[in-house]
Amino acid sequence: MKTPVTTLSITRPDDWHLHLRDGMALKSVLPDTARRFARAIVMPNLKPPVTTVAQAAAYRQRILDAVPAGLSFQPLMTLYLTDNTPPAEIDTARTSGIVHGVKLYPAGATTNSDAGVTGIAKCAAALARMEKIGMPLLVHGEVTDPEVDVFDREAVFIERVMRPLQQDFPGLRVVFEHITTTDAADYVSAAPANVAATITAHHLLLNRNALFQGGLRPHHYCLPVLKREAHRQALLRCATSGSPKFFLGTDSAPHGRRSKEIDCGCAGCYTAHAGIELYAEAFDAANALDRLEGFASFFGADFYGLPRNANRIALVKQPWPVPAEQPFLADDMLVPFRHNETVAWSLQG
Repeated sequence: MKTPVTTLSITRPDDWHLHLRDGMALKSVLPDTARRFARAIVMPNLKPPVTTVAQAAAYRQRILDAVPAGLSFQPLMTLYLTDNTPPAEIDTARTSGIVHGVKLYPAGATTNSDAGVTGIAKCAAALARMEKIGMPLLVHGEVTDPEVDVFDREAVFIERVMRPLQQDFPGLRVVFEHITTTDAADYVSAAPANVAATITAHHLLLNRNALFQGGLRPHHYCLPVLKREAHRQALLRCATSGSPKFFLGTDSAPHGRRSKEIDCGCAGCYTAHAGIELYAEAFDAANALDRLEGFASFFGADFYGLPRNANRIALVKQPWPVPAEQPFLADDMLVPFRHNETVAWSLQG
C-alpha cells in the first residue's frame, strides 16, 4: 500500500489547450493561468478568428501586456484553419517562432467556429505543407452532422475524419484535443507516435450525470459534452498511464454568467482558477500522483519539441473554497468550476 501523499513538488506545468478570450475578459482570466502554468497553447477562436501570423503576433502582444507584474508566462500561438488557408501562411507560421500549431474546428462545432472547416479535403494543400514542415494540427474532434447523436460525435469523427486523415497524411503531427471517449483513447493509444491527445480535468472528474444533478447544471455544459462513467474511467487510465501520448490541456473556456444561465447557453467550463489542483485531485483519487509530473510538465513539451520548464511548483493536500463567482466583464461575472464547493489540493506560494 502506498503511503498517502499530502505534499507534492513538480516541474512547473504547461497548459496545452487554453481559451483566453480578449480585451477585458483576457485581463480577467489570464492571472489564474499565469500563476500555475509557464506556457499555454492559446486557442484562436476569437471574433474574428486568428487566421494569419500577423493576427497571432498582435494577439500574443495583447496577452503579454496583460500578464500581471511579478509573473512569468509565455503564450504559444495557433492559427485557425479555414477552407482557404494558404500553404504560404503555414510556412510563415513555422518561421515566425511564435506559432506552434494550427487548429481544426469543424464549422459550427463549438464557440466561434462558424468560420471553421467545411470539408477536410478543402485543406489538403495546407495539411500537406504542415506534414512536410512538422507543424502540428490541433483537432476539435467532433462531426457536426445533425443526424449524429451528440454523444456519438467524437466516435463518428474518428471514422469519418481521423482515420482518413492519418491515411492521407501519415507523417502529420496531430493532437486530438480534449478527448472524451473510450473510442478516442483507444484510437490515440494505437496510433503512431506523431498522434497525441490532451485531456481536461473536468472530463477526468465528471461524467454526464453531473449535467443533471439536482437540476440542469449549465456550468458543467461543455463541448465535447461529458460522457458516460465508462468513458471517464478510460480517460483516467490514459492520463495516469505514463504514456507520453497523453498530456494536460485544460480547455478552460470562460463565459460570463449571463451567457451560461440562459435558454441557449454557451459551452465551456472555466477551470483555470484551479488549473493544476483539479488534476492533482483526479490523479490522487487514482493513486497515481507519481504520474502527474509527466502528464502535466513533460509530455506536452516533448511532443511540441520545446524544452521542459526549469522551475517548480508545490501543491499541498489542503481543501480550499471556490467562490460563487469572480470578476470577468464590466457587466457580467464568471462562475468558476466547483463554485460554492471545495478543491482538495492547493497551490503553494
